Amino acid sequence: MTKRIFISYKRNVRPDEQVASQVFQALSQQHKVFIDQTMSIGTRWAERIEAEIHQADFVITFLSASSTQSEMVVAEIETAHHLAKSQQGRPVILPVRLAYQEPLLYPLSAYLNGINWAFWKDAEDTPRLIDELLQAVSSSGLTTSTEKSPSSPVGEFRLPSTTVSQTTSLPHPFPSAQPVSLEMPEGTMESQSAFYVERSSDALALQTIERQGVTITIKGPRQMGKSSLLIRTIKTAVNAGKQVALLDFQLFDKAALTNADLFFRQFCTWLTDELEMTDKVAEYWNMPLGNSQRCTRYVGRYLLKEFGNPVVLAMDEVERVFDTDFRSDFFGMLRSWHNSRATTPIWKQLDLALVTSTEPYQLIDNLNQSPFNVGQVIDLEDFTAVQVADLNRRHGSPLNPNQEQQLIALLGGHPYLIRLGLYSVASARLSASELFANATTDNGLFGNHLRNHLFRLHNKQELVQAMFQIIRQNICEDERIFFRLRGAGLVRREGRVVLPRCQLYAEYFREHLCG
Repeated sequence: MTKRIFISYKRNVRPDEQVASQVFQALSQQHKVFIDQTMSIGTRWAERIEAEIHQADFVITFLSASSTQSEMVVAEIETAHHLAKSQQGRPVILPVRLAYQEPLLYPLSAYLNGINWAFWKDAEDTPRLIDELLQAVSSSGLTTSTEKSPSSPVGEFRLPSTTVSQTTSLPHPFPSAQPVSLEMPEGTMESQSAFYVERSSDALALQTIERQGVTITIKGPRQMGKSSLLIRTIKTAVNAGKQVALLDFQLFDKAALTNADLFFRQFCTWLTDELEMTDKVAEYWNMPLGNSQRCTRYVGRYLLKEFGNPVVLAMDEVERVFDTDFRSDFFGMLRSWHNSRATTPIWKQLDLALVTSTEPYQLIDNLNQSPFNVGQVIDLEDFTAVQVADLNRRHGSPLNPNQEQQLIALLGGHPYLIRLGLYSVASARLSASELFANATTDNGLFGNHLRNHLFRLHNKQELVQAMFQIIRQNICEDERIFFRLRGAGLVRREGRVVLPRCQLYAEYFREHLCG
């Protein structure tokens, strides 16, 4: 039977593009296979890619040292992962490691660690790889699997059973970066990283978490280092003798985010698993109470009471709840836990640490029900010129002073893009002149990052129209839309003027949205 297959890979790098092309040619003889090399001129590529993933039975993703750092590849895997959870396991993800045996970093580890992969060492492996992929696509008996170690033999692909609880097998989102002299800029940074830039707000977060019964909110646009600061905060909490339960809300599936009862139950189950306690959620859910009341009784009367030691509930990407119908119930519950510390001693054992890239005040109608305006609020800001200069020195000064200023003029103080630029020049992946000459092109250093933003914008017409207005007129008439764009890290405000976040974004989106 003919299947629809989507191939996800990193463009313009070897061996990724070559192997992907060979697999495409071979599988296309029996199946309908999509690879972005086949798109004709004028195709609205972002719409086409999303449509193809939605229609696919299988997504073959090629994992290499380059592709695992690709925002577009991660976005495609993320899209397939969430679709599979809402569409009876389709598309099935088939990972292929291309001479790459390192542990996957989060979030790829969360999406792929439970899936067997095929290994390609060199060109001699290509025929065998094609045979394995054909067998996996034609197989009708996909069964439960656990992650294989990089040294284990290649086996057939299997899909983890969709009946297994998604909360009891979730991996801990800690990075596993290699100890190298230079450090890739993607993902959450380890707490001891030599390239971590401490900002004034860091000390405030670390000092706060050492106290008992505290609430911390870490806010900032995407790729500002919020999760990295959270990891450092968690390490400080552990050193202070606290137990940490880290929940990344990206891992809640769409079903849970549309069903309050399912969400609150999964929240309690996941928290129980993080604390390695016996799951008694069903017992508490038999009570004729609302979801937030059941959850509060479960945490206060069972988890905290039985655990007996201080607990930090760390919640990353909580903006995933902002678009739900039950957001006020959930965040009102967290606020009540914060308030209860004043009257009920057991709640002093629970610290709350929340991370969000979206401005919560715009989405919670009653601020007395918000956990985001109490305790210690940390607003992360872009790097300063002094911090950029210091980071340049840590990379071995790959940029001279004039080039350093040119980088700041192009990127502002965007933490991720600054690190990407410095890393790429320091590691001799390209020269400084090549970085600046091709900055806004799809094949340039930032092309993958820019394409990812365009991919995420393409079907959100209100955001596209707002970006168009900001680029042309420096205004945004809808305050909620402004905060969504700022949360995505695309825009900033200076007084009453709204601007693209940096020159790179202004030039790229002027061409692709306004052209």
